Amino acid sequence: MKNRQNGVALVEFALVLPLLLILTFIVTEYSRALYQYNTLTKSVRDAARYLSTQNPGTKNTEAKNLVVYGNLAGTGTPLVIGLTTAQVPDPVWQLTGAAPVINTVTVQVGFGAAGTAAQKYTFRPLFASAFGLNFGNVTYAPISATMRGQL
Repeated sequence: MKNRQNGVALVEFALVLPLLLILTFIVTEYSRALYQYNTLTKSVRDAARYLSTQNPGTKNTEAKNLVVYGNLAGTGTPLVIGLTTAQVPDPVWQLTGAAPVINTVTVQVGFGAAGTAAQKYTFRPLFASAFGLNFGNVTYAPISATMRGQL
């Protein structure tokens, strides 16, 4: 009876291995996408927070650098692969409310002035396909943050 069971575990492993690898790839890419989304969200908030302490209409370039590079100088590598300052439109300053009037600043990423798809941020997976499954690119909706600024 024991001789008939030789190699059964190896055959079962060979049948299950592709499914396990596909599951591993999916979880890894989904995790990377969430990580990049959270990184973008945090950098947009940081830029809005920075601009809320500045005079309206100033420091736009520094805010864009803060979104893309994580520093005001715009040096180093982008926080997220493929992100450029062209995908970060100029911040929008608005006076809202009445008695008291509040000055707000909005910073966003992934949505350019013309609103075209080329200006949105697209997540590209490490593996284009695995075992016949295609992992497509994911285009993020615009990520924005609005904070109260100085008058």
